[in-house]
Amino acid sequence: MGGAAAAAGSMWIRHVRRLSAAKVSADALQRGQNRVIDASLTLIRERAKLKAELLRALGGVKASASLLGVPLGHNSSFLQGPAFAPPRIREAIWCGSTNSSTEEGKELNDPRVLTDVGDVPIQEIRDCGVEDERLMHVVSESVKTVMDEDPLRPLVLGGDHSISYPVVRAVSEKLGGPVDILHLDAHPDIYEAFEGNIYSHASSFARIMEGGYARRLLQVGIRSITKEGREQGKRFGVEQYEMRNFSKDREKLENLKLGEGVKGVYISIDVDCLDPAFAPGVSHIEPGGLSFRDVLNILHNLQGDVVAADVVEFNPQRDTVDGMTAMVAAKLVRELTAKISK
Repeated sequence: MGGAAAAAGSMWIRHVRRLSAAKVSADALQRGQNRVIDASLTLIRERAKLKAELLRALGGVKASASLLGVPLGHNSSFLQGPAFAPPRIREAIWCGSTNSSTEEGKELNDPRVLTDVGDVPIQEIRDCGVEDERLMHVVSESVKTVMDEDPLRPLVLGGDHSISYPVVRAVSEKLGGPVDILHLDAHPDIYEAFEGNIYSHASSFARIMEGGYARRLLQVGIRSITKEGREQGKRFGVEQYEMRNFSKDREKLENLKLGEGVKGVYISIDVDCLDPAFAPGVSHIEPGGLSFRDVLNILHNLQGDVVAADVVEFNPQRDTVDGMTAMVAAKLVRELTAKISK
């Protein structure tokens, strides 16, 4: 994260580690961490149960998108502002400047279409000295907790792109097999371990592919890719669609059919897949991207059962004063909701 709160949090974590080495037993520290994690999961579990019970009582719902915030930003290689995104996206979803309908006519204020189970308290858990490996498991368990409650399907608000790994892992494990992934991004995020961090936001899809959680990975909007990114793509059999070829690929990408023979489709949207003219509030500004209508055409025309999704890398600290990118992220959430709910 950024700012005074993040600085204080990181100082506290360092202090915990010093105390742990000097005075506090490992067992005592772990017991405290367990209590905080259990409390976090309990709150999400109880909210999910309440929302699902309501939907089952209403009837006629096969799937409802359920917002789950994961305000994690410390695995970003540049700016950590995406940790502040979930509340800004929620605020924009319900902003009075627009209505609650999706373009296909679904009403977001209908609980059968969209519910919300709150946030994973990432900073509070990290303040207890929990390291990334365990933190990623907490994210996975939070997603599974939502999926335990039929008919809820997780629509995750990031956060940086490192969250996609534990989310996809949870979805695949919960459903009992791999999914097909549609990944919209300026970058392939498939480094083996960017800057030595296996959980970097630039390495999330390497973790997904090596874990066998995806059968097909389609990466669309790519325009900042290194030699390693292309080599990793070949290693994992990734279908990479670069923007320099978008005019040739457009027809195919606007008529995708995914998910047959696997457990469904997962959609991951990094807001920087869009040209910065449409979404300036991102950490990594990369000109030459998709238009907003390009993205909607791909989403609207996609054939497949969308079982979960995420919207990541919106950085409110770089947004315009009128919250333009927040509204863009909110619109993406609205249209993903329409794809998930039924």
